[in-house]
Amino acid sequence: MGFTDEEIASIRFDEKGLVAAIVQDRSTREVLMLGWMDAEALRRTLTTGRTWFWSRSRQEYWCKGETSGNRQWVRAAAYDCDGDAVLVTVDQEGCGACHTGDWSCFHHRFGSSWP
Repeated sequence: MGFTDEEIASIRFDEKGLVAAIVQDRSTREVLMLGWMDAEALRRTLTTGRTWFWSRSRQEYWCKGETSGNRQWVRAAAYDCDGDAVLVTVDQEGCGACHTGDWSCFHHRFGSSWP
């Protein structure tokens, strides 16, 4: 997957050097998870074709699925018009993206009338 240093430089990382990375399933378009990337995690993601994140709690890099086997294979990546969010489209492997075992981290719904 190609990228340029100029593209990385156009990302507006927050005061902690992080940008929100939304991960979406390629086939269903369902949002699977939200993680945080710094410039290095973004470079690793775009270079390796696997999703890499910065763990704010552990203060270390992690590649999604290395321990669980629920790997994400990057198929596309984009950033929004403000450069303050990244969208990573993946093929999800395994039982899902959520550390709870659910397919998506966004499985809690507000209100009973929502589908």
